[in-house]
Amino acid sequence: MAVPAPRARRRHSTLGRLLPLLLVAALLAPMGLLLTQTWQHTGDDRDLAARERLGVQYLRALAPVTDALVDAQSAAVSGRPASGEALARAVEEAATVDARIGVELRSQERWAGLRAKLEALRARGPADPDAAFTAYGEATDLLLALHRKVRESSGLVRDPVADSFFLQDSAGQELPEAVVAAGRLADLGTLVARRPAAEQPRGLLELTALRVSALAPATDLVDNLRSAVDGSESTDLGANVLTPLDNYQRSVEALAAYSLPAGGTTAVDAGRLGAAGLNAHTAARQLQPVILAELDALLADRLDGLDRDRWIIAGAVVVFVLLAGWLAALLIAADRRARRRASTSGTVAPSPDEPAPADAWQPPVGAGRPSDKRALQPVGTAREADVTPWGPFDAAR
Repeated sequence: MAVPAPRARRRHSTLGRLLPLLLVAALLAPMGLLLTQTWQHTGDDRDLAARERLGVQYLRALAPVTDALVDAQSAAVSGRPASGEALARAVEEAATVDARIGVELRSQERWAGLRAKLEALRARGPADPDAAFTAYGEATDLLLALHRKVRESSGLVRDPVADSFFLQDSAGQELPEAVVAAGRLADLGTLVARRPAAEQPRGLLELTALRVSALAPATDLVDNLRSAVDGSESTDLGANVLTPLDNYQRSVEALAAYSLPAGGTTAVDAGRLGAAGLNAHTAARQLQPVILAELDALLADRLDGLDRDRWIIAGAVVVFVLLAGWLAALLIAADRRARRRASTSGTVAPSPDEPAPADAWQPPVGAGRPSDKRALQPVGTAREADVTPWGPFDAAR
């Protein structure tokens, strides 16, 4: 009788063992890519916000320089004695800030040019009012150019949020331009009042042009701040900004009114115009630190939110790595168990290309063939010639 061979188990191929791992990798790869891109995007936003805060620090240092320079110009034009201590102190503080962050903001070259110009103004001493007005005008132009450079290099001009964008535009561009233009308008009124009557019409034209230059940034400033308050989620922004903004707006309106010729005359009242310019400067001095403080607070809150997002992403990455390792370990363990069961439960059928093992079972030669009598004889010592055959009546014995 033929003996049936045991059922052979099919050998697992390398692709079959790797297929589950490939499927897990295909499922987890998009998640890893998404986490990586989110991490990079959050990092870029955080770097921009941190750089913007450096720009706010620099603008805060330039504010005293602007105030002191406008005051020094008014003193030089009106002939008042000026000690210059406020301007020197403001310049030293700004130089300290520039030495600390000027390389990163790429502002050192412009600051060096402005500082050299200010040192030349202080060394020259009293001069002709018209010449002093021109010289200080050149210095203030360099100062405004430095404001623009700081906003560009710090990324403030590219701020992606509406309220902080309007605040940086107000504090870094509109307000410095308005302060400088208001100071020039008041000082030009003083100069025009001293000119001969034949030059008064030309002086009025110059006042009109400067009045437009002073009112344009002031109007933009008011619009920007109101837009920032309307579009901000901060509850403190409106309460902190609107009161000094109203004071500044009223002072600018008074300055514009006093820059016009008095009723029934063709000349302006230089005294009232100078007082209105001083009031506008004082109101701007109170408004600028409020704007910068609110802008810095918004940027600090944004940095905190981005840091929290990065911590969440880092936690998600850890969970992602642990999940991927766990799934890979499960698949590897399952493959090992399958191999162990296959090696202990039976023979594995060889592949067609592999030779048969030496100890493999083979049926005996001639098994199942009736012509081979040797294969059907019982085991024993007796031979067929020594055995007596039975007769027909042997069973009755």
